[in-house]
Amino acid sequence: MIKRSDIDGGQGFDFGRTAADYAKYRDIYPSSFYETLRRFEIGLPGQHILDLGTGSGVIPRHMIQYGAKWTGADLSPEQIKMAKRLTTAHDLDIDYLVCPADNVPVPDHIFDVVTACQCFWYFPLETTVPEIKRILKPGGTLAVISMIGLPRESEILAKSEQLVLKFNPLWNGGDFARVKLSPPDWLGEDFSVVALHETVEDVPFTRENWRGRMRACRGVGAALPPPLIAQYDQEHDAALRAMADETFCIPHQFLFQIFKANAGL
Repeated sequence: MIKRSDIDGGQGFDFGRTAADYAKYRDIYPSSFYETLRRFEIGLPGQHILDLGTGSGVIPRHMIQYGAKWTGADLSPEQIKMAKRLTTAHDLDIDYLVCPADNVPVPDHIFDVVTACQCFWYFPLETTVPEIKRILKPGGTLAVISMIGLPRESEILAKSEQLVLKFNPLWNGGDFARVKLSPPDWLGEDFSVVALHETVEDVPFTRENWRGRMRACRGVGAALPPPLIAQYDQEHDAALRAMADETFCIPHQFLFQIFKANAGL
């Protein structure tokens, strides 16, 4: 359970509650996403990489083919259970840890790269950033990655978010506009900016996949009681049938913030 005053008015949420939907419907990164990570030299043979907030292990499971050794870590035992199940089903060699991002049970300076996708805003940065410094090798890479839907450019996404607010008025995880990246306030002297990279891409969905993706979001599956989740999903299905074809695209902005741990870490 995560509970913060600046997220959803302090309402708690638990992605473990939506682990099954998350595993089935949140594996949505396009091939260009992984190509961008490789362009920034993430996933190379010989690298040891920790994926914080790994969820169902999407990034490690897709990137392991390129030769790095991956470990996924997540606060949710249910998400890690699902990650292990999918990893075993595909006969992959990935390690997993159940732990918070600011207390990773590993020795100092063992990872070449730490990735954090769709999760960095949930971490307590005052303790997480020092922990990342501790576990990264000097000169290692930190990649903070986001995939943000753009409701101001998509009627389908806008109406899907409006429906979330009908059932969960405290949810503040929507209505995003395009972001212009700049060096973050937490950067300090221990990390240097390598790249701040932004792209926008249309991501394809079917009606079923979009329903599942929204059902797995923080404001629905991770927070609402089961009867309200079912009611939301029923109304969402009806709304999508009224306004969308069976397949459609949702514009997303992809944000890649790449940092290098300075010497003397």
